[in-house]
Amino acid sequence: QVQLVESGGGLVQAGGSLRLSCGAYGFTFSSRAMAWFRQAPGKEREFVAGINRSGGSTYYADSVKGRFTVSRDNAKNTGYLQMNNLKPEDTAVYYCAASLRMVPTRAYEIENWGQGTQVTVSS
Repeated sequence: QVQLVESGGGLVQAGGSLRLSCGAYGFTFSSRAMAWFRQAPGKEREFVAGINRSGGSTYYADSVKGRFTVSRDNAKNTGYLQMNNLKPEDTAVYYCAASLRMVPTRAYEIENWGQGTQVTVSS
């Protein structure tokens, strides 16, 4: 069955960078759009960034534009989220997600979720 596995989270100081990876298993990754969501304690899961099936189109939440870059390598069935200039407010559990929709930006549009990886940004 479809499985997504995130990695690359950790503790970083404000202004630092992290790259998250999302490995896809059990399906052809290129057949799904990929998105990244995050959820902080006490808050709803929110959209962060997304990329279409081919990787030709990307889209971002306003809060991360100019700092985060989403990409994918379909030959490796892997997606990425490069996070630069991290801020304390970026602290959250980050989830990789796959969808049959062209441009998923809402949690209810997601069919498959990864288990999440913790990103903590200290001030």
